[in-house]
Amino acid sequence: MKNLDKYRNIGISAHIDSGKTTLTERVLYYSGRIHKVREVRGGDGGATMDSMDLERERGITIASAATQVAWKDTTINIIDTPGHVDFTVEVERSLRVLDGAVLVLCSVGGVQSQSLTVDRQMKRYGVPRIAFINKMDRTGADSASVIKQIEEKLHVVPLPLQIPMGEGADFEGVVDLVTMQAVTYEGEQGEDEVFGEIPEQFKAAAEEARAAMLETLSMFSDDLMVALLEEADVSVDEIYKVIRDATLSHEITPVMMGTAFKNKGVQTLLDAVVRFLPSPLDREISAIDLDAQQQAIKDGAEDTDSESFRTELSHSSDKPLVAMAFKIVDETFGQLTYMRIYQGKIEKGQSYVNTRTGNSTRFGRLVRMHADSREDVDCGEAGDIIAAVGMECASGDTFCSDGVNYALESIFVPEPVIRLSIEPLDRDGADRLAKAIQRFNREDPTFHVMTDEETNQTIIAGMGQLHLDVYIERIKREYKVECIVGEPRVAYRETPTIPVEYNHKHKKQTGGSGQYAHVVGTIEPMPVENDSETYEFVNNISQGRIPREYIPAVDKGFQRALVKGPLCECEVVGVKATLSDGSYHDVDSSEMAFNVAGFNCMRDALKKANMALLEPIMKLEVEVPEEYQGPVSGHIAQKRGVINTSETRMGTSIFIAEVPLASMFDYANELRSMTQGKGGFSMEFSRYAQVPRNIQEEVVARRLKEKEERMATA
Repeated sequence: MKNLDKYRNIGISAHIDSGKTTLTERVLYYSGRIHKVREVRGGDGGATMDSMDLERERGITIASAATQVAWKDTTINIIDTPGHVDFTVEVERSLRVLDGAVLVLCSVGGVQSQSLTVDRQMKRYGVPRIAFINKMDRTGADSASVIKQIEEKLHVVPLPLQIPMGEGADFEGVVDLVTMQAVTYEGEQGEDEVFGEIPEQFKAAAEEARAAMLETLSMFSDDLMVALLEEADVSVDEIYKVIRDATLSHEITPVMMGTAFKNKGVQTLLDAVVRFLPSPLDREISAIDLDAQQQAIKDGAEDTDSESFRTELSHSSDKPLVAMAFKIVDETFGQLTYMRIYQGKIEKGQSYVNTRTGNSTRFGRLVRMHADSREDVDCGEAGDIIAAVGMECASGDTFCSDGVNYALESIFVPEPVIRLSIEPLDRDGADRLAKAIQRFNREDPTFHVMTDEETNQTIIAGMGQLHLDVYIERIKREYKVECIVGEPRVAYRETPTIPVEYNHKHKKQTGGSGQYAHVVGTIEPMPVENDSETYEFVNNISQGRIPREYIPAVDKGFQRALVKGPLCECEVVGVKATLSDGSYHDVDSSEMAFNVAGFNCMRDALKKANMALLEPIMKLEVEVPEEYQGPVSGHIAQKRGVINTSETRMGTSIFIAEVPLASMFDYANELRSMTQGKGGFSMEFSRYAQVPRNIQEEVVARRLKEKEERMATA
């Protein structure tokens, strides 16, 4: 049985273009996994972890990629994740199963918009991290500014473990503040770490930075505080122990620095990963005991909430298996399922139960992934990340062996905000298009597919324009289907703004037994938060005015009516429906009658609820040269945007604003032409907000006209 203490499962995450994939490439080289360094935008086939043609062409990471390396006596499983917000679910599901992470920050850009998103995801899953300030060789590099931003924007305690020896073109290496040595990197690829005396010009700064580091650490260790007060020597091992303990308890974020592209600082970072980030043994993982919960429900217990049935998992490979399928990829020869094993072991040829479906699944072939290549293995043990070939399941499913029936907490999936219609150019491509869409829908929980009932068009929805562009390009390349793609459309929502009382009777007599249902109550608006429920049903029926078995049917009828709202047939959210009275007929009432009554009642009530349109508001971060500050800020205001913060760093103006998605579809071209191609931006979903009434009227009129045109051509 392997020593889990010598295991690390880490992710490398950052804002787009911070150098994650370049850093991962260097890690693979220094650990001996590859023997030639390839660049992300190099002419030699692109970086190892960017295995998709589209990734190599665009110079971005689209899908997360896993690999395993050995560093000294420790095995490290690494997942390289995308930086672009449109592929945020790749980061989300990777962090869900990892024990630690490296947050890569650009020495010039600092903490950017996607850095904040990644930080939120790490906090959601309780993942300790090390911050690595990359690109220290860039002109304008400022590690002190980045460290300050970590504190102010991420609200964590940064602990610099190094100071740079020069910045920008003068960057030579780092001073290690724990051992008080200068570290430089020599050799053709910087493979030789050289430790030596601190150069005279950096000694005073190093002494000052070390004192500040020890002072920060003393807040988390009484022994260290006593030693500092007594001016006693503190050993290197003692300092390492305090740093590790404080990192694992999320009290500090160690900060390292270097430049992956120029081969400096990567080995020191790997040493820190081994030294400070958790092994599987350091993480407490719990699962919900489904058998205990079901028994409590049968026994009529009052508290049957899932949280009451949490049970701690063991890290032993001898216990019954508990594993999570966190990512699936459909391939020509079957599905490839990435799995994290939390307890027990998976053996090739054995069958395990999917606790969501209750079905037993045979694991015929197990592989260890290295980007797009794989190596066959006979088993995977607790703490491992491996992949199974040719089995059926969904992302987020839990697998168990005999003896336990557990469910692990699933993965948070944000709602898509943009949609467009897609159809094949000719009939021959219809089957291939259907296969492609079905595959992507299975692989990516943020890629949604639906059919417009009136036009019979296929509608795809995703996290942003780039997200859908990539899938359309993949459909053309991988499935050889030329497509007609409709204009991108905003995923508007509708919500009531005033309470409405309803008293609806459904009565139908057609000979024989008829239909009868009568419901009375109120529909009220309720606030819609990003991750909260958008609909609530309250049953206030007393004295058997409506039999208990018919009440769920009313609820289902209400929910059916929320799929299309009265304004422009968008999804209705923010509805609290209270059922307080009603009546029934001994012969004519049925579940179907109450379902129809609920559906028609909700439709009628929403028409009287003074409906408002909600639109997705995007968080926009724009970086432009200082001379374009005025035109760009004015342009954002024209788009109904509100600038929350703006700052100027090293001749670059940075705006963080909130802008409606509806006005951002051609922003890339507009920004390019305004700034002569020198501006850049990133955008992510922030929240839904009410559309101003004049804009709402325009949207409703436009959607109505589109509907009439479709009906005319049908």
